[in-house]
Amino acid sequence: MTQDSQAVPASPVTVERGDSPVVLGLPHSGTFVPADIRAKLNARGLVLSDTDWHVDTLYAGLLPGSTTVAATFHRYVIDANRPPDGASLYPGQNTTGLVPLTDFDGDNIWLEAPDAAEIERRRLAFHAPYHAALEAELRRVHAIHGFAVLYDCHSIRSNIPFLFEGTLPDFNIGTVEGSSCAPAMAEAVANICREAEGYCTVVNGRFKGGWTTRHYGRPEEGFHAIQMELAQSTHLATELPPYAYDEARAGRLRHILKTILETIASGSWRG
Repeated sequence: MTQDSQAVPASPVTVERGDSPVVLGLPHSGTFVPADIRAKLNARGLVLSDTDWHVDTLYAGLLPGSTTVAATFHRYVIDANRPPDGASLYPGQNTTGLVPLTDFDGDNIWLEAPDAAEIERRRLAFHAPYHAALEAELRRVHAIHGFAVLYDCHSIRSNIPFLFEGTLPDFNIGTVEGSSCAPAMAEAVANICREAEGYCTVVNGRFKGGWTTRHYGRPEEGFHAIQMELAQSTHLATELPPYAYDEARAGRLRHILKTILETIASGSWRG
């Protein structure tokens, strides 16, 4: 289940450990906002509209033996998929930062926006532990298999004029222009998506991979990273509150995602 924003998790990150070479990263499915930060959000911010709704449920149990590293905190606390120095991932394009000042529609989310000292406090308390766990798990499975794959799990509304024109494709595969993973792995994933009837796929379109994909993707060292940004229309009944999970849509999608993960885990793309 997605974290309740009112419940206090034991840790900023949860790890479910397995021995597969695949590590699932979930930086944006958490909804926990500490009370002191919650008090500084405005009514718009309190909706938490930019959550990757139900992505944890969507991927649950698809690949037995995989490792899952999930942030429990919401991206408005700090965005675990942004560079720790706050540099823009997409210079010249609308985007949100390390601690977002606006939501994906460009609207202010704060009554009191954090200053530099507060952002650094959050980085150390939330962002750093998440990435320490992710790094540790990737190294652990790499030691077992000689390679590791970070599959970064994301979702986003399919229509957000502030971020992109038109309707987003269903499958948005990011490999940082082919640099974050073996080309054969990227092609295998893309082919599965393209062959799925009724879905639209793009590779390195509007979403080329966030900081996580860019930071951990070192295929020459046996560390491969790929980002999957799903349009939320593929698994939600509505992309508006209450963001309900659609069992029928999700069930069809899960079959495709399972094939993707099994293919990645098999290592057949390694040649």
